[in-house]
Amino acid sequence: MSHPLFDIRGRTALVTGAGRGIGLALARGLAEAGCTVVLNGRDAGRLTDAAARLPGEIHTAVFDVTDGPSVKAGIADVEQRVGPLDILVNNAGMQLRAPLTEFTDSDWHRILDTNLTSAFLVGREAARYMTARGHGKIVNICSLQSEVVRPGIAPYAATKGALKMLTKGMCADWGPYGVQVNGLGPGYIETELTQPLVDDEEFSAWVRRRTPAGRWGTTEDLVGGLLFLASPAADFVGGQVLYVDGGMTSVL
Repeated sequence: MSHPLFDIRGRTALVTGAGRGIGLALARGLAEAGCTVVLNGRDAGRLTDAAARLPGEIHTAVFDVTDGPSVKAGIADVEQRVGPLDILVNNAGMQLRAPLTEFTDSDWHRILDTNLTSAFLVGREAARYMTARGHGKIVNICSLQSEVVRPGIAPYAATKGALKMLTKGMCADWGPYGVQVNGLGPGYIETELTQPLVDDEEFSAWVRRRTPAGRWGTTEDLVGGLLFLASPAADFVGGQVLYVDGGMTSVL
């Protein structure tokens, strides 16, 4: 029998960018824990396919997390159609790699909108409802790059560093209304998006050598941290980022 502090059965959770990869794995974890889960993304077909592979009560919500009016309508629809949101996972994100002097204006704005502005927009709308009810959990998916960076990904690291501080700011504003906001910081995780890096023998060897755990992370490695932050066990945890990186941020 699991400890009641970790019981989130019956809660309603929304996961953005949930059609594949980390988002889908986190949605699966929440579903297996007994939550009603809403998968968000822009590709209706992909979301429908993903929903069919998950257990329990799964819904989909197609809206663009980078567009304010779309987010406002989307969250209102979820609240009305599925039920009051208890848990929000701001997972939508993207990566663009290029030397900083060659990084284009349009790519800068695109990565900023997808990784940072989306969490502000979706978090703000969800929090309107959560703060009025006096409870809620928001988990922003940060990154190892919220703390450290490699060449070629400065804009990505800038968005993830800012997301860490947005997490703390949300905690400051919404904590008094019973909403806990925290971050989950994945390290190097093997997904379809990182597969080219996994397949690069030199890079993979560097990751294994650099990580005390000696391996790439899996999407399943992230689920436990999310379930903790989404549960009553974390009711007095606010504005923190839990790094799930095999220890990489701790060593030189």
